[in-house]
Amino acid sequence: MVHNPDNIATAGARLEEAKRAMVMVHGRGASAQSILSLAEYLQADDMAYIAPQASQNTWYPYSFLAPMAQNEPGLSSGLEVVRTLVDRLHNEYGFAYKDIYLLGFSQGACLALEYTARHPQSYGGVFGLSGGLIGPEGTPRNYEGTLEGTPIFLGCSDIDSHIPKERVLESETIFKNMKANVLAKLYKNFGHSINDDELNIVNNVLANATF
Repeated sequence: MVHNPDNIATAGARLEEAKRAMVMVHGRGASAQSILSLAEYLQADDMAYIAPQASQNTWYPYSFLAPMAQNEPGLSSGLEVVRTLVDRLHNEYGFAYKDIYLLGFSQGACLALEYTARHPQSYGGVFGLSGGLIGPEGTPRNYEGTLEGTPIFLGCSDIDSHIPKERVLESETIFKNMKANVLAKLYKNFGHSINDDELNIVNNVLANATF
């Protein structure tokens, strides 16, 4: 599967007028419109929200823990979509990286977090809701560069059947080593979903540039 970076949905402020922009990445079986619905709960009137749509509603076919080759070409194509959108926001619309945010849920969180590790900048914030860095156990994490204090929030259930808590905590360590400001929270017996506390943390970062 190959994804089209021009297949996007938007919400919030117009890109030409917004002070900030957030790339929102949907999960498996969902849609750009579904992840954009979260914008209703985010308190940032100056934010433009942009959400790419995955081909057949899925960024890559197997678990994010599968060997990476099994998830190609979807995985690389999905990462390229995120890179293309961030580059457009920066180069065409003039947003500084500190005014660009990334948020993803589930498969979309994994994609957003992996993109962030591979393309480190001082972003406004990165929010991985029920996700972690991509690849099987033992995947080399030789990411180059620093995240320069970027706030990164990792929120997940402690019993999520799709996202092992060990991968969330491993991702926390890796991002801390890349000089990000990381907050990881595991919610006891929670489902594979998004909760109010997570949204409150996102809003706190949007308001204060930190946790």
